[in-house]
Amino acid sequence: MIMTVFRSRLKEDAHADYFDLAPQMGALAQTMPGYISHKVFTAEDGERVIIVEFADEASQRHWSLNALHVEAKKQGRANFYAEYNIKVCEVLRESRFK
Repeated sequence: MIMTVFRSRLKEDAHADYFDLAPQMGALAQTMPGYISHKVFTAEDGERVIIVEFADEASQRHWSLNALHVEAKKQGRANFYAEYNIKVCEVLRESRFK
């Protein structure tokens, strides 16, 4: 499994436009082959964290290169984000407790 951890802070004036586009990208991600899940968290200090899981690196790369996603990333850099950090990780181990 491949996990992408996307940490970001939005520009003060970008919230409305960002929250129009973000659900569209989430819905698009769910249609991609190999998609497993994604979750969004917002910290008290305003930092946002999105964790996205794909079955394998090829699926994650396919998502990364999707034309609509590429355009959204361009908009993000130009209009939405004050800063961001992306880590793409291979899951080596997983355990669960229910």
